[in-house]
Amino acid sequence: MKKLISFSLGASLALGMSLTAFAADGNTNGPTGSTSAASSEVRADTALSDGVVRKVDRPSGMITIEHGALENVGMPPMTMAYKAKDETVLQQAKEGEKVKFRLENLNGTYTIMTLKKR
Repeated sequence: MKKLISFSLGASLALGMSLTAFAADGNTNGPTGSTSAASSEVRADTALSDGVVRKVDRPSGMITIEHGALENVGMPPMTMAYKAKDETVLQQAKEGEKVKFRLENLNGTYTIMTLKKR
């Protein structure tokens, strides 16, 4: 009887943890479904921040941006150099341009994931 109760409790905890993870990732189509491109686009656009490109260092892959507060990473307004996600992001950056961008903390490195001209 103890083994049955332990198994039931373990299964309940595992299911609860799975449902919590499912709810936290924003997937509304079930565990095997996928989110639509439109809903992903809306979320990405709402997370874009305004900034001005101050410097582009192509050899190092860094872009210096002057920006306001970045709520998604808890960063106050400042001017700082960030790693570009890839060559495409780096090519989109032009010194002096006003941009909308998405910054994320990837394994301790603040990385520009998206950059668009305003």
